Amino acid sequence: MEKLSRDELYRELLEVLEKFFEVDPSTVKPETKLFEDLDLDSIDAVDMVVQMQKKTGRRFQPDDFRQVKTVSDVLDVLERLQKDAPAEDAR
Repeated sequence: MEKLSRDELYRELLEVLEKFFEVDPSTVKPETKLFEDLDLDSIDAVDMVVQMQKKTGRRFQPDDFRQVKTVSDVLDVLERLQKDAPAEDAR
């Protein structure tokens, strides 16, 4: 699977947030805080990572996302991991 641009990752993340966590995408901005603003918990964060694995075709470790606090932080990690990791079947 080819690498996604930051904008594409952002759109995919918005889709995951809307579909799985009932978050209105119009309320999400890069500086939106996952836990405070979106009311996600640690289980939700793991679920979000699993869904993004499916979207990107790359396998991530939940520990890679331990320090994320905002949507922009998630995108930073996704971009870095996508660049560093070979494509795998994440299903």
